[in-house]
Amino acid sequence: MRRESGEVKVGNVSVGGDNSIRVQSMTNTPTYDAQATAKQIMELADAGSELVRFTVMDNSNAEAVPKIKAILEKEKCDVPLIGDFHFNGHLLLTRYPEMAQILDKYRINPGNVGFGDKHDANFKAIIEKALDNKKPVRIGVNFGSIDQRVYMKLMDDNAKLKREEQKDSEEIVANAMVISAIESARLAREYGMPENKIILSAKVSRMKPMVAAYEEIAAKTTYPLHLGLTEAGLGTKGVVSSTAALSVLLNKGIGDTIRVSLTPAPGASRTEEVRVAQQILQANGIRRFTPTVTSCPGCGRTTSTLFQEIAVEITEYLQKKAPEWKKQGYQGQEEMVVAVMGCVVNGPGESKEANLGLSLPGAGEDPVSPVFVDGKEAAKLRGPNRINEFKAMIDEYVKTKYA
Repeated sequence: MRRESGEVKVGNVSVGGDNSIRVQSMTNTPTYDAQATAKQIMELADAGSELVRFTVMDNSNAEAVPKIKAILEKEKCDVPLIGDFHFNGHLLLTRYPEMAQILDKYRINPGNVGFGDKHDANFKAIIEKALDNKKPVRIGVNFGSIDQRVYMKLMDDNAKLKREEQKDSEEIVANAMVISAIESARLAREYGMPENKIILSAKVSRMKPMVAAYEEIAAKTTYPLHLGLTEAGLGTKGVVSSTAALSVLLNKGIGDTIRVSLTPAPGASRTEEVRVAQQILQANGIRRFTPTVTSCPGCGRTTSTLFQEIAVEITEYLQKKAPEWKKQGYQGQEEMVVAVMGCVVNGPGESKEANLGLSLPGAGEDPVSPVFVDGKEAAKLRGPNRINEFKAMIDEYVKTKYA
């Protein structure tokens, strides 16, 4: 059962409440390069990112925001834009009123808005700008830049306890993040920010304190929660870490929007983190984005690489076609399951369970590939053109089934 939360409107997208768990991402282009940043925002939106964040760290970044917005409007891209502020957000939002009005949400890190007496004054200044422009805020706590006042007090209090009563470092981290997030939300409310304009997050790079922090915030508040690891990492490590951490919380009903913070390989597309976030939601049965391909891992019976090549090609084909089918009005096509199997052991059985299944011959088997549609054998394909014939059958199935 999903945790109850309030609803926050971010541009044309609603977060929390009864709305779907949203997928979001962040650009890694220099924000001052308006063309490059707008291009990446559109790529992320096309891949399925429902909100896009970018850093606004100095004057050149702030000055670029109207240019970015103009490019997006010309290309009819209306994805909500989130400004990520650290250290000097109170100054930039005051100095650049057009930028402040264009952004759909401000992200504030309470650990980076100032220190000592300036902390609360700077935080208040950002909240006041959000109120002036009728914008929501995400109060995003990160362990790497946690409010040191909170953290040091907890460390001091912990040191005074008997050894057997002392908490370990991860427990203190989680407690500090929870206190910082909730106290910052309380201050924002005190300064006039409505409850339906606040989203909270508490990100750590390690799974255990991250899960603990979100569980506590979820129990103590009804604010919508943005989930994610601060830095998930590169490649398989990043995918596995994000999947493990987010799945735990999502299956407890916690979370209203997610981001997978992958380190991209050199030259790789930023959209990979969007696809991973979608697959996490899809694998947990929470949302569906694209048809699913079921394919076997291969063994000694599948001596040919043909089934692997076809599995890759069909997966890429469905990822490409799914947005087109959606635009054409084929509702429900994202629920479709397509099987590509490599031998007679599990091939026919798995193919019958899918909406469409291609059962390829294994080593020593008759070189024929039966195709099953809704559990019944519909064709037998042979020869090098079978993959195109199978694609044509998928197209026809979508047009017939999901019209």
